[in-house]
Amino acid sequence: MELRFEPQVAALAAAGIILGLWMLVRGMFGYRTATLIADTGTSTIWTLAAGEVRVTGVIEAAEVTLVSPFQSQPCVYYRATVDGDENGPGMADSTEERAVGFRVRDASGDIRVFPRGARWDAPLRFDERTGTFGDEPSGLVLRTGGATAVPVASRDREAAIAALLTVRRAVDGADASLGHRIGGFDLGGSGRSSRGSDGGRRYREARLEPGDPVTIVGRAIPFSDLADPAEADIALGSEVAADDREVNADIAEARAAGLLEGTAEEAWGNAGIPGFGIGRPVRAPDLDSAALALPLAPADEAARTERRFMIGSATLVLASAPGVPLLVAHGVPDAAAARHHDRFLVGLLGAVLAIGCALALSLMVGGEVAQ
Repeated sequence: MELRFEPQVAALAAAGIILGLWMLVRGMFGYRTATLIADTGTSTIWTLAAGEVRVTGVIEAAEVTLVSPFQSQPCVYYRATVDGDENGPGMADSTEERAVGFRVRDASGDIRVFPRGARWDAPLRFDERTGTFGDEPSGLVLRTGGATAVPVASRDREAAIAALLTVRRAVDGADASLGHRIGGFDLGGSGRSSRGSDGGRRYREARLEPGDPVTIVGRAIPFSDLADPAEADIALGSEVAADDREVNADIAEARAAGLLEGTAEEAWGNAGIPGFGIGRPVRAPDLDSAALALPLAPADEAARTERRFMIGSATLVLASAPGVPLLVAHGVPDAAAARHHDRFLVGLLGAVLAIGCALALSLMVGGEVAQ
């Protein structure tokens, strides 16, 4: 069977091959993830032992939470994307992804999670476009402050009341011409006057929040085995690996030479005191004589702060390990595995699409050569 060669049809067939192969690769990743979740038995946090584990529970905030860029919601992970309109003067596509350490709790207890290098399966919470005339979607609440915040439960009553009563100036049309930057996004003018009716943006934000059910597959290890306890934040691709041999050798040499302090308080001064800067310190900080004295936390609050910031060296935590990347998936195990299994089925359809398009393209090319 020979088909007449048509450039438009050939281009569509080539695009179908590429799309089908992309769907197949995505489906194979889905199959691997579904198998990983399904083949690992769930352990209760109270009975955890060191090694590869699967934990199911509810997310709880640890020291701080993130503030999502497009809806200003407290979360422990977000992946925010802005897609520019190719037909208009929109901005280029850009993505920002970030995470912080958190806790997960089940009926038996809780455990700390250090998610650097983790693979995330977070639900898409926001997916909206600008209007026909450039007006922003109604659900868009751009972050106006810092990217992190202290969990509400950790604030004292006076601080919570003060934060609630603080009036923050909104970004309105008058400011749109000046542009607006959120994290890694340069949104340019965010009002109607700067966009016109030609261009637009699509905002997407996937995130995991305190209170969300999650399934985590990874390795339970003692806290002292973490190469760098500060690796709670997600790697963005530019950092040196935490287990880099050269870096570890430099650290060991600095310790041997006495160039590194033994405690956080010695190294960072007041900033090393638990509660300092994001609450009330548990002990009196060293202040200038002319500075305003900070109120100290009462004994019960000081104990809670110490528990939040001080992790025992033998305490088990969840983290990535060589050969065992941490997987954080939204929902209970059955739902998370089924979701990735569905992606595998879609990948099989992609394989059929790629084969069909490749066959059609080969028949057209063969017919053209024969002529």
